[in-house]
Amino acid sequence: MDSTAILHAVDAVFDRELEFLAELVRHPSTRGAEQSAQDFVAGELSGLGYEVDRWRIDVADIAGMPGFSPVIGNYEDAVNVVGSLRSHSRGGRSLILNGHIDVVPTGPLDMWDRAPFDAHIDGDWMYGRGAGDMKAGLASNLFAIEALKHLGLRPAADVFFQSVVEEECTGNGALACLQRGYRADAALIPEPFAEKFVSSQVGVIWFQVRLKGLPTHVAYAGSGANAIEAAIPLFEALHRLEQRMNAPECRHHDYAEHNHALNLNIGRIEGGDWASSVPAWCVFDVRMGMFPGQDLDEMRNMIEETILEAARSHPFLAKNRPEIVYNGFTAEGYSFRDDKSETAREALAALDRAHGLVAGKPLEHEAITATTDARFFGLYADTPALVYGPRAEAIHGFNERVDLESVRRVTQSTALFIADWCGLEKA
Repeated sequence: MDSTAILHAVDAVFDRELEFLAELVRHPSTRGAEQSAQDFVAGELSGLGYEVDRWRIDVADIAGMPGFSPVIGNYEDAVNVVGSLRSHSRGGRSLILNGHIDVVPTGPLDMWDRAPFDAHIDGDWMYGRGAGDMKAGLASNLFAIEALKHLGLRPAADVFFQSVVEEECTGNGALACLQRGYRADAALIPEPFAEKFVSSQVGVIWFQVRLKGLPTHVAYAGSGANAIEAAIPLFEALHRLEQRMNAPECRHHDYAEHNHALNLNIGRIEGGDWASSVPAWCVFDVRMGMFPGQDLDEMRNMIEETILEAARSHPFLAKNRPEIVYNGFTAEGYSFRDDKSETAREALAALDRAHGLVAGKPLEHEAITATTDARFFGLYADTPALVYGPRAEAIHGFNERVDLESVRRVTQSTALFIADWCGLEKA
């Protein structure tokens, strides 16, 4: 198939793609509220001829699998959707097109220029929470296939379109797809990294530190009795650990020139009950990065040793030992560059060819300081996972937006990649 015809086919269906994306953004899909968006996706897939699998994730099914992240609460509201497009000929290589439907919270509404889920286009940008991270990627996955169908063609191998929950806090949605039995020769995840190929990604571990003592009136406050103030030396100790982990001798080779790839974030703190009572309790939540190849158990040991060592020399903490609880992300890092298989080499070459035809330049590689669901496929399913998506701004921030011409180019590259990787047959 002439590549020019595929590029024009993406243009022909692009208005439909934008309508789909805008409608998807209008469905608020923060964690626990994804069902409406998933209903919309399932309905669209069914109408486009996919076999639709919609199921509620059961923690018991995935709790023993590699890559599982511990959760608090139940999963009655955690629903995945997978659309299968089966090939008639099975002549090519199969593909998972993965994307997450969940979005992060909006933050204060008055910090947005317009309502966060009021998807709207201004110039070359579409605005709205999730427009970039990563509903535009879901749209490009779907409409790359629609562009091929516009030409009377379809992939000559099975393709599985996955819309998963939980990417922003555990990744258990993608893990549940593996447990469900979905496998392919490669996976493509269009996260918004500005049309660059993600060569490596860091791991992420979340933990919560709980401090608890006995309350007293502020008139009798003694040195070190304040649980909130007692958290401060723990922050300092954790940041010293962060500094050590970023030292040149500790870096993964893909981050050798990155001076601060691993970021520690004190993301939430709560404590105390009354302005005139010395706070007897404090809880704070932490996110810490780790390099590909680092062992999760070793990481947990370093965290615990750091906190407990700092506690031993503090008047309050020495008598009230901190409790450490792991909840949410327990994610290993993943490096595509470390995959030396022939399948990985061929998949990347196919993406490089597709990108080059669209962008007119070689595919740029980037080691990112965030994590994606790629690790599940690359580490636990022997499936090379390509992360490549559009340009977006203010993801996780206010006035999130995605570059629509970048979405068009990524859709074109994805369509060309599918034609190359899967082959084509008549629709």
